[in-house]
Amino acid sequence: MNDALPVLADIAARCTASDELDGALGPVLRWLSERLELHRATLALLDAEHDQIRVEAAHGLTPAEIRRAQILPETSITGGVIRTGRPAGVLRISAEPRFADWTRLAERGLDPAYVCVPVMSTTRCIGALGAYRLGATPERLAADLHLLATVSGLLAPLVRRHHRRAAHRAPAGPSGGRTRPSNIIGSSKAMRVVFELIQQVASSTTTVLITGESGTGKELVAQALHRSGPRPDGPFIKVNSAALPEGVIESELFGHEKGSFTGALRQRKGRFERARGGTLFLDEIGDLSAATQIKLLRVLQEGEFERVGGLETVRTDARIITATSRNLEEMIVEGTFRADLYYRLNVFPIWLPPLRERRADILLLADHFIGACNLLHGRRVRRISTSAIDMLMAYHWPGNVRELENCIERAVLMARDDVILGHHLPPTLQTAEASDTTQAREGLTMQLDALEREILLDALKTSRGNMAKAARMLKITDRQMGTRVKKYGIGLGRFKRG
Repeated sequence: MNDALPVLADIAARCTASDELDGALGPVLRWLSERLELHRATLALLDAEHDQIRVEAAHGLTPAEIRRAQILPETSITGGVIRTGRPAGVLRISAEPRFADWTRLAERGLDPAYVCVPVMSTTRCIGALGAYRLGATPERLAADLHLLATVSGLLAPLVRRHHRRAAHRAPAGPSGGRTRPSNIIGSSKAMRVVFELIQQVASSTTTVLITGESGTGKELVAQALHRSGPRPDGPFIKVNSAALPEGVIESELFGHEKGSFTGALRQRKGRFERARGGTLFLDEIGDLSAATQIKLLRVLQEGEFERVGGLETVRTDARIITATSRNLEEMIVEGTFRADLYYRLNVFPIWLPPLRERRADILLLADHFIGACNLLHGRRVRRISTSAIDMLMAYHWPGNVRELENCIERAVLMARDDVILGHHLPPTLQTAEASDTTQAREGLTMQLDALEREILLDALKTSRGNMAKAARMLKITDRQMGTRVKKYGIGLGRFKRG
């Protein structure tokens, strides 16, 4: 249990710092798996209104495995935990007839232990936290139950808040009653407004105009609208209007007939035809030429067009979703964008906030990108140091989520241990205001001092202010540790939680 204390401290800090369940859940489940070897950690919640138990989140499970989940109150271990409010554990899942192997572990020759504990509200059980361990002993099983019960207690206030908000949420729509689309990460107030708008318009075929700065995730919103719409199995065709040359854009959108221009050796269907029965996403719509704007207006009004060089009228029923990072209203005043096209596109506008206006999502996004980069590059980065967090939160992010993703990937590649430190972040974040290193530019000594202080702070955070333990982690003596703490004026009270 002592080995788990640093992880529990990080989990407690994350749960305390998060206003929403989504803000803590991903990192907590990932830490259980990567740092405590409690694999495939899963949180299942009771949906009393619809009399069912659903998987809210899981680490290490594919979407297909989650869709297969069938948790029954009367005949499954997890369901029994939720029904009775009592923890349960088995040393081998093959020996427990109530275990529903919807993750198909047996097919892979695995027979792990399984532990599951209740998540309690004030008076009743509202969910269950479960995980697997390979090669468990009876003693280890008992310790895991105690450990998960502690984590459950830390998560419980966020789960209760999540339940209260779900109870007051609008009736379930095509997304299954979950306001946040599965492909978009965020729990900030600004993003909750976006999620509500997506839910309101998803079930229709109304034209949607997505606006916002570059890198805010406009394509993800378009994908969420398509997946939650009436034709999710239809094609999702995307076109970046800014990336196509003027002489090619009309052929790409509307197709062309054989011989209509040099190089047109055969008839070719355009994106509007290929999107029939689905969705066409036109990104950077503000970069279309005046001639293409006229043709697009006709398609929106009449649902028909002709291929380049052709006379046959082609009809399309594709849903049109457009996006732009430019100010179309200013372009109308300047005469570079048609007012009638703008009003036809702007039937249902959705504005995506820049990352600097949704700072509550920065750490949530960073944790997601760390997990993705770990898988992509074979790394095992598990957390971000306090100083690096301060720098991430202080930066103004002109490149928005895209810049954050690139920043985290760089940091994961540079990290030598399991933690991202401040000096692993790009130079653009290394400002005096963000990194608290105003004097570090004066010379090498100051820069080394700043790095040493950061490493000391990270070790003390991990040890919860225990200088002796931090000294052992850094492989220095207690006296050296005390000297350095005094040198940098580090107060230990900030690391000790009551």
